[in-house]
Amino acid sequence: MSIVLNDAGFTLPLADEQATERLMRDIAIALEPGDVITLSGDLGAGKTTFARALVRYLAGDAGMEVPSPTFTLMQVYQLPRFPLVHADFYRLADSSELAELGFDDLPEGAVTVIEWPERAANALPPDRLDIALSLVPERGPSHRNAGITGHGRFAARGARIGLMRALLDQGRFAGAARARLAGDASTRAYERVGTDDARAILMNSPRRPDGPPVKDGKPYSAIAHLAEDVVPFVAMARGLRERGFSAPEIFQADLEHGLLLLEDLGDETVVTGNPPAPIPERYEAAVDCLVALHRMTLPPTLPVREGLDYALPSYDMDALLIEAELLLDWYLPHVGASVSDAAREAFFTAWRAVLAPVIAAPATWVLRDFHSPNIIWLPERTGIARVGLLDFQDALLGSPAYDLASLLQDARVDVPEELELSLLRQYVQARGGADPDFNSAVFATHYATLAAQRATKILGIFARLNHRDGKPQYLRHIPRIWGYLSRSLPHPALRMINAWYSEHVPALDRT
Repeated sequence: MSIVLNDAGFTLPLADEQATERLMRDIAIALEPGDVITLSGDLGAGKTTFARALVRYLAGDAGMEVPSPTFTLMQVYQLPRFPLVHADFYRLADSSELAELGFDDLPEGAVTVIEWPERAANALPPDRLDIALSLVPERGPSHRNAGITGHGRFAARGARIGLMRALLDQGRFAGAARARLAGDASTRAYERVGTDDARAILMNSPRRPDGPPVKDGKPYSAIAHLAEDVVPFVAMARGLRERGFSAPEIFQADLEHGLLLLEDLGDETVVTGNPPAPIPERYEAAVDCLVALHRMTLPPTLPVREGLDYALPSYDMDALLIEAELLLDWYLPHVGASVSDAAREAFFTAWRAVLAPVIAAPATWVLRDFHSPNIIWLPERTGIARVGLLDFQDALLGSPAYDLASLLQDARVDVPEELELSLLRQYVQARGGADPDFNSAVFATHYATLAAQRATKILGIFARLNHRDGKPQYLRHIPRIWGYLSRSLPHPALRMINAWYSEHVPALDRT
C-alpha cells in the first residue's frame, strides 16, 4: 500500500517511526498561523507521540520537554514561527467546558493541535486538518495507517501536502529532510529538500486563480501576462539551459498541480552586507549574461514536453499600461492623493507616446525579474554560467532594455548612480561592438523609459502589498524607487511623464 490521494487529503501507511516522523514534518512545513489540527484514533495509536514530535520540530529542540495535556487539558508553547496550543479533550464532558479552560481566548495566530476532537465535535472550526491514526496489528506493533483530511479552506492545502509527498516519493528524495525557505511577494512557496548526498528545491506553485475583471472582462493577470501555472517556468528553464545559461535543472515535475523539484543553485548572491550592496564584479558578470542573451536569435515558442509547446506573450501596450496604472489605483491612494478623469487620461496618453517606439523595436526574451533576489552566484562555473537564474516564469517578448533596468535599478538594493552608468556603458559597448546596427542613443531612451515604467509599477505593487496583502515591509523600499525615478524622469523623451508626476504625485515620499 502506498499513498492514496483525494481532493481533500490523502491516506498512507506508516510502517515505522521514521515514516511517522516524515509525515509530521510534511505537515509541520505546511502550517500557518491560526491553523487547527485534530488528532484522532484509539488509545495507543500515537496521537500524543505525533503531537510531541510536532512541537519539538517546530521549536527546533529535539530534547524539549512536552508533557501530555491529559490532566491540564491545554499546554501553550511560544515557538519561533507562532504560538502552539496542545489540547487534549479526552476528559471533557462536553464542549461547554472549553470556555472555562480559556479556549475562547487563545494567543493570536496560534496553531492549535487537538487530541480526542470527537469529545467536542460541535465546537471544531470548519477550516481544519484532521489526522486519523489507526493501528494495524497484523502488520506489526509499529505499523499504523494515517488518513489526512482537510476541511473548508484547508481542503486544498491538505491535498497539496499529499501531492508533494507523492512527488518526492517518486525519486531519490523520498526520505529527504525538508525546510521552508523565506517567501517572496508571490503566492509561490519553496522548500529545500536534501539527503546525505543530494539536495534540491521543491517549488510549490498552485495554479493562479483568475482575479476579478478589471478591463474588457479580463483580470489583471491576463492583461499583464502573468504566468498562471508552472508551464512557462519549465519552458524557459529548458530554453535557457539549452543556450548555456544556468537555469535550474528540473528533476521532477507535476505540471497539472504546479509542483517542481529543481536543482538547488545555492544561496550565494550578487550582493553583500547589511543593508545589501552590489558586488560590482558580479553585477558586471550579470550584465555580460544579458549581453550574451540579447545577441542570440531567440524563438518565440519553446517546447515543454512531447506534444506541449509554450508561446511567450509579447510585452504589449496593454500589459505595460496596466502595470503603470497600479500607481493610480494603489500608490496615489496610499499617499492620500487622487486624480481626475482628465488627469488619468493624460497619464495614459503620455505613457502611450513614449512606449510606442519601445514596443515597435526588435524584441528578445525578457526575464522580467532579473534583479538581485533572483540571481545566484556560481563561482565554480565559468563565463555566463556563473550567473544562476531564478524566477523567470513571467517571461515575455520585449525590449532588451527592460531586464537591464531591472538589474541596475534594483528595487531592494541601492545601486549607486555611478555604478549604474558604468554598467550601462559596459552593456552598450558590448552590444555595439558586436552589432553594427545597435543604436546606443535609441537604447538609452528605451532604457530610461522602461526604468521609469518599472519604477512606476513597483510603487503601485508595494502599496498594494501593504494595503491588500498585509505586507507593510515593502514600503521601506519606496524612497529608493523615487531615487531611481529621479534618474530616469529627466530624460528628454520623458518630459510629458515628468511633468505629469510633478503635478499629480505628492512630493512627500520622494526622499
